[in-house]
Amino acid sequence: MARRKKQFPCGHKGYGQTCHRCAQKEEDRERKKREKKSWEATFAHDAIDLSELPKNVVIKARHIITSLQQQQDYRQFRGKRLRHDRFVISIPVTRNYRLICRDHGNLVIPEAVISHEDYNVCKPGS
Repeated sequence: MARRKKQFPCGHKGYGQTCHRCAQKEEDRERKKREKKSWEATFAHDAIDLSELPKNVVIKARHIITSLQQQQDYRQFRGKRLRHDRFVISIPVTRNYRLICRDHGNLVIPEAVISHEDYNVCKPGS
């Protein structure tokens, strides 16, 4: 006796008790939710707020911040002091974002990551 495909309530056709295509989609949706929650949980450990930035910027900014906390020189990341306030240091994170830090003697403390557009409009650090 030949088995016939049945139509599931979702509109797909198949042989089993449930629609495997919809089950796979639901599984993928749940996996993405878990990944997003774990990604959002990592922001609790950051020294500054990075939650509104793109993922690649967050990863690179975290790398620079941890390196600065390990007493590496900011010039290693092409960082420069600003002309109007020599205690403020600007470190390029990507082409469009800058990490603004403040020099406290032997410590460089990160303050914010701002877009290059915002960086050019106002004087950061003031």
